[in-house]
Amino acid sequence: MELKIKIQNLDETLKKFGKLKDELKEPFREVVKGGAQLIRGEAIKSIQTGAKSGIVYEKYNPRRTHKSSAPGQPPASDTGNLVRNIRVKQKDKDNVEVQSNAPYSAFLEFGTSKMLPRPFLFPAFEKSKFKITEAVSNKIKQKIKELTKWVITV
Repeated sequence: MELKIKIQNLDETLKKFGKLKDELKEPFREVVKGGAQLIRGEAIKSIQTGAKSGIVYEKYNPRRTHKSSAPGQPPASDTGNLVRNIRVKQKDKDNVEVQSNAPYSAFLEFGTSKMLPRPFLFPAFEKSKFKITEAVSNKIKQKIKELTKWVITV
């Protein structure tokens, strides 16, 4: 028994591979935008959910009890202002930022001389980066499959 494998349209396919960089620009931009939204969602989820083991104290105007987060935990949501201020901003075609515009965001993320950090953005990035990398890899695989669809025949 003999099996013959024939490569067809190799020159044409290699020519297409030369254009692969240009063909992947838009799919990569989509992944970057989606990745930024994923990071934003993870940051919000970490603030709104999960056990917080900080101190419980009374707040006024309006009067309520609040359980804070402990150092190292994401901040505990109180008024929702921090969550409302986490946004994705498109800087240009290839640059997207996840920002927290609440005035106290940096104090929570990095801490102060009187308060240890309650990070929420960097851990959201760390949690999301594998999924974003996987999405980039899938876009590359998909495009390579398209380009090599009929190269090898049996």
